[in-house]
Amino acid sequence: MSKPHILILGCNFAGLTTARYIHAAIKDKADITIIDRKSLLTFVPNIPMQVLANINPAIDLQYKFMSYLEHDGSEFIQADVITVDAETNTVFYQPNERPGHPVRKIKYDYLVIALGNRLAYDAVDGFSENGHSVTDTFLGNRLRNYLHNEYKGGPIALTSDVFHQGKSPKLPPGLPTAMTACEGPPVELAFSLAHWLEKNQKGTAGKVYVSTPAKVIAEDAGETILNQLLPMMTKMGYHYQANTNGIKKIYDGGIEFNDGSSQEAEVSIIFPDWQAHTFLKELPFTDDMGFVITDLFMRNPDYQNIFAVGDAAAITVPKIGSLGHMEAEVLANTLAKELGALNGEVNPMEFELLCMGDMGGIKGFYMRTNEWWGGKESHLEMGITPYALKMGFKQMYYTLGGKIPQWGLALSEIIGDHTVI
Repeated sequence: MSKPHILILGCNFAGLTTARYIHAAIKDKADITIIDRKSLLTFVPNIPMQVLANINPAIDLQYKFMSYLEHDGSEFIQADVITVDAETNTVFYQPNERPGHPVRKIKYDYLVIALGNRLAYDAVDGFSENGHSVTDTFLGNRLRNYLHNEYKGGPIALTSDVFHQGKSPKLPPGLPTAMTACEGPPVELAFSLAHWLEKNQKGTAGKVYVSTPAKVIAEDAGETILNQLLPMMTKMGYHYQANTNGIKKIYDGGIEFNDGSSQEAEVSIIFPDWQAHTFLKELPFTDDMGFVITDLFMRNPDYQNIFAVGDAAAITVPKIGSLGHMEAEVLANTLAKELGALNGEVNPMEFELLCMGDMGGIKGFYMRTNEWWGGKESHLEMGITPYALKMGFKQMYYTLGGKIPQWGLALSEIIGDHTVI
């Protein structure tokens, strides 16, 4: 009798971790295939650090994962996903290692969608000519080259565009709504840019202009943390503006916002709307914006053999790696129980924001909170220890091939909550 076939679409953070967790959880009770458009994982959270250090982020932030999948006995296909036929349990894909391949198809018994998102830079007027960002190595190098070779010492603007979060009555009740997809990166970049300006004798935090389309930046951090963070940033000299309602246009010399205001800037660094991939918007298991509807066990309520994890999942708000990691564990345990590899109950997804950021000068910040979801946990720490945790996570991820042990996040929380250095 043939084994069930688990097909995973996507192999960046959420996809790779999910693939390895599923393999560890189900043992030999299923065959696993992973499809991704590339055979390298880009370690996006550390791109800003490489940019400011004047190091090409593509050198050591593009990670080869193939040997780990081979070790697990999983099959990998490098291809673009074309569409999913949920009625016939079929995925259509096109191999892309070299141009000219026909579209092929593959059957599944269980489908896991971990395709991440589409960053809508093309929806921002003027971005191509005048905008910067740090969300991939191309944009990282573009900003790196400007800062280190052309920067004249003018204002630097950091902002986010409006995130169009999906809606569906089939989603778990009580999920909060966000105006931005994730504002940890602009907060982190604001801190590290100020250090870079001072180190290179180009200015201070007073040259950094931070804004948000929301009522408050990083709203998912919760009131307790923000009541500590925002006064501190003001005292340090940062300029801050809320309620911009998003980006209208980036022009040569600044940003125009939808509320009618504008900000002069030599460098405009933005974080765009995070959208679902176009083909997902047409499928019967996604919300009105194309994100995959799931319950708190990461399973679609209508198509019980379809799961989602990471940014592609509708419940993943904010779009942050720590939530994807937690979801991967829930999903793997859910499948393991269904396939008879796990006894006992599976705990549903419990939301908690865990964020570690660079502040420059071998110093970092650590946030852990569930306040935005109605909880009472709220921790903000700064110092050498959070920086070491951020760098340590990268090394652990590389060493273990994305399969962070279950105690990994718990240990980070214990150390981060009790920062002493």
